[in-house]
Parts: sequence; structure tokens; C-alpha cells
Amino acid sequence: MFHDIIGTTPDPYHVKFTLGAEPWRIKKAILVIRKDGESEMSYPLGWETFDGRDDRFSVTIDYMSVGLYFYHFVVNDVERIGRDANYFCANGGIDFQLTVYEERYRAPEWLEGGLIYQILVDRFCAVDPLKERPNGVYREDWDGTPEYRPVNGKILNNDFFGGNLKGVLSKLDYLAGLSVTCIYFNPIFEAASNHKYDTGDYFKIDPGYGTEEDLTTLIEEAKKRGISVILDGVFSHTGDDSIYFNRYGRYDSVGAYQSKSSPYYGWYKFVRWPDAYDSWWGIDILPEVEETQPDYLDFVTGERGVVAYWLQKGVAGWRLDVADELPDSFLARLTARVKSVREDALVLGEVWEDASNKISYSVRRKYFLGKELDSVTNYVFRAAILAYLRTGDACAIARQIQEVIYHYPKRVLDVLMNIVGTHDTPRMLTMLSGKNGSLLTRDLRAQDKLTDEEYDRARRKLFIAAALQYTLPGVPCVFYGDEAGLEGHEDPFNRRTYPWGREDQKILAFYRKLGRMRAAQTVLKRGSYRCLYAYGNVFVFRRESEGRRLYVGVNLGNTPFAAPLNEPVFDAFTGEAAERFTVPPTDFVILANEER
Repeated sequence: MFHDIIGTTPDPYHVKFTLGAEPWRIKKAILVIRKDGESEMSYPLGWETFDGRDDRFSVTIDYMSVGLYFYHFVVNDVERIGRDANYFCANGGIDFQLTVYEERYRAPEWLEGGLIYQILVDRFCAVDPLKERPNGVYREDWDGTPEYRPVNGKILNNDFFGGNLKGVLSKLDYLAGLSVTCIYFNPIFEAASNHKYDTGDYFKIDPGYGTEEDLTTLIEEAKKRGISVILDGVFSHTGDDSIYFNRYGRYDSVGAYQSKSSPYYGWYKFVRWPDAYDSWWGIDILPEVEETQPDYLDFVTGERGVVAYWLQKGVAGWRLDVADELPDSFLARLTARVKSVREDALVLGEVWEDASNKISYSVRRKYFLGKELDSVTNYVFRAAILAYLRTGDACAIARQIQEVIYHYPKRVLDVLMNIVGTHDTPRMLTMLSGKNGSLLTRDLRAQDKLTDEEYDRARRKLFIAAALQYTLPGVPCVFYGDEAGLEGHEDPFNRRTYPWGREDQKILAFYRKLGRMRAAQTVLKRGSYRCLYAYGNVFVFRRESEGRRLYVGVNLGNTPFAAPLNEPVFDAFTGEAAERFTVPPTDFVILANEER
């Protein structure tokens, strides 16, 4: 018995559900379906013959409104047919999922098949450092460990290494050599901290990073190299040291902390003014805002608001911090403004779970129904890749990837931000070494370095992780320094400076080669995905588009894996012909069928 899984559809009309089985086994079949938040509906299936073969039961629903649906089949009045853990039919099981969405906005085609590079500006490259922060601690030791010790019980995040926009500008050719097509900046607006998630002024580049003119120049020079720029939008909270809150009186404004008559007072959620207020995860330097408060909503999404202002300066889109904490109405309004300024601008949300069915603060989110996000940060693939490298369970990674393929609209899949390392996670080499940082004190984690044996083992796994990251549906995003061999446990140890002149040349050469391979394989733009083999330690899949095929195999076992192919192929890295699909132990291969 099988079911043609639809997964998603942009067409609410004539949605067909089919269930294949031997006619002698099924006398009666019923589709039981409910729209999220509504009651179940039942539809009887009829017998249908397809071209004289593949006889199936089917039913067509003429209209289904936009939304998320869950469904199963009831056979012969007693047998419940749902999906099992592998997303195939099972006797019993759980409901299948269907998303009916609308194609309201143009997908950002410029990102398809591309490569994103994430930069924390202070830690990337310094050219004529700008020491503009009065209370900042300016480091002269570029290779030093970021400060992590609390002062009076607080981590100040006020040490700066001097990285700036001119530094990024000076390295554009380096990024082009990695085949980067998009730079994603962590926040670059004025803020007191080194991480800049405590925004002080949304309309001003942080003085330590440079000026608006510096950003404009960088955007123009990047464009000449085929590189776009997207910014981090932090709109669920501001900094307490900001124009808007002004807790310390450092800005020439009347902040919400200073007066209830402040134009910004209504933005914040005071429990008892001025010292008791809601803050992001209880961190009092990050007072939360009321995103749907009319003045704030207009400030961010109005015609002269923040998102429109920077798009008009040449920015290609936004990555939205903690998107699951931003109301749907806010996201819809923001996206509408973004698309009105630039039709193909990117709106990408930070979401750590399956974004198609996520429930946040007891509310089912509507990210992919057509009015909100173009795509999301793909932590689901990251978790699947790391688990596979840790356990060798090929079935598990195939299942997790297939579920995302079924749940996400194609336009979302093609521009997923495929991450393995970020500013919020330990460095990949440290993760893949198998070392458990929780067993070390914070002081030991600050100075921890992998042994040669640990490093070699982690590097081999990093190559496999990157190969999967670069070839699965979506767009890989490299966290600065992962391609150079940076190590480190959690924040701030994962935010060390880029090791210019001390890069691991083997890793760097690999990432350059991987980038060239990706750029050459157009099938990775929109190509379909199909798992060909997932058993034991071996995982094989194919990407296909317009007759071009790319075969990717990973073998985490101890013996070679070989399989025949029915067409001529060549190694996508070396260009050499390959007669068989052979994957050595603890390695991967990428083969292509297109002409060299």
C-alpha cells in the first residue's frame, strides 16, 4: 500500500489524494482531513485506473483554502493509514501534512545555487581600526581569546578587536575565491556591545565599523564580483543604551526609560516604570518591544522605515533575528514593505525547528503560507548532519531530510540557509571532534585546543559535513573562519578573529574547490532531490534538473561501498571519468553526468 504524498501546493483547486493498494484488499477507503484549528472532514475515495495500470483509490477536493492540513486514510472502516517515522504509509502511524499556500511574492532567484558567507564584522578583518566606543576595551592582540569573565556578575561584551567594513572590503577578492555570492552580516548598526544585538540606532552604522558611505562602497564593489549583501534585522528588542530607551542618558533624546512622555514609551512593555520591564530572555540590556504598536510598526516597516531605508541603499535583503518571536502580522507587514521596495529582496527568518508546522508561544506560525518569509535558517539539516556524523545512522538523516522536502514549498527549499556552524553554535571542528565541552570549566574551555589526533578526525568529518551542506537543497552558509580551521566552544569562544596568515591550508583549499564545484553545477540551483540509498552507514542521494544529474554518496562505514550506474559520469571535483559509484570508507564522492 502506498500514498502519493503531496506535501505542499500553491494551487488550492483540484487537490487530488491517492491511495494505492490491491482492489481485493480494500472494499472502502475514506480520507479524513482537518485544517489546522478546525474540525475533521471525511471524503470517500473511488477506484481509478491510470493508463490501464497503477490502479488506485483517489479523491479530488475542488477547493482547499490557504493553510496547514493534517490527514490520514481509513480503510475498510477499521484500518488507519497514516505515515510512519520514515514518512511512508503505515498501519496506524501519524497524520500526513499538507501546506496549501499562495504565490504572492517573487522568490529571490539571485540566491539560488549561490553561497552565503556570514561575517561578525569585529572579528573578521581590521583596516585602520576605529576606536570610537568610549567604554570599549580595544584589543591589540588580534589572536587573543575574547573576554568571557563577568564583571560584577555581568558579561559586558565590550572588548573590540577592530574589525570593520573597510576590512571586509579589502577581502572581497578572497570571498570571491571561495565562490561566495552573498554576504550575511551580523548586526552592523550602532550598539554598545561587540555583538550588536543591542541596537542603539537603526539608522546609523556603528562608528567602530565605519560609515554609511563605507557600506555603500562595499555593496558596490561586492556587486562587481557577483556578491550581494544582506543584513541582520533585530526587531524583537532594542538595547537599553539606545536612542529609544536611553537608560544611561548617553543619547540626545528623551528615551522611554527617562519619561512616560517619550515618543518611544509605547514601544516597551513596562511592568513598573522605569526599572521593571520585559526583556529578551530576561537580559535587562535588551528591553523587548511591542512589535505591533503602531508607532514602532511604522518605524520599522513604513515607507521611510528601517527596512526600506537600507534596501534603498543597496542591501539585497534581511535575515530576521528570532523570527519566532515576531508576530505574524508584523512579519506580513515587513515582507510587504520589503517586496514593495525590491521585488526579489530576501526575507529570511531565524527558525531552529521545522518551520512549516512550528508552534511559537502557543500559536501555529504561518511563515510559508505566502505573506511572510521567503525561507529560514536550516538548523534541521544541521542537526541531521551532525547526528549522522556522530552515529552513522543513514536512515535517520534520510528521514529528517525527506521530511523537510515534503513539508517545505519548493521556493522555500531552493533558498534555505543551510548552516553547519553559526555565531550561536560551537565551531564545527570542536563539535566534530567529539569533545564534550560541558565537562570542562569555562576557564578550560577558553583555552581548549584539539590534540593533533582530535583535529585530524574532526577535519575529515568537516569535509563530509561541508559536502552535504553544499549539495543538499538550499544555499550553504559558511560562518567566517570555518573554512580556515577555527576552533572554539560556545560564545564567545566561537567568535575568535579570523586567523589571517595562519589558515589551515588543507581546509581552505577544500572549501575553494567545493565552492568551484557548486558554482559549476547548475543542477544545485533548483534540482529535485531523491534519496537513492540509506542503509547502515551509507547515504546516497541524487539532484536532478533538465537531464543533468548529480550523485552524492557518503560512507561512514569501514568498508568501501560500490554500486553500478547506468550512465557515464565523472568526478565533480577532479573532472576524471568514473566507471562505478564507489565511496571509500569514511569519505564521500560527488559524481555528475553533464558534459565537462
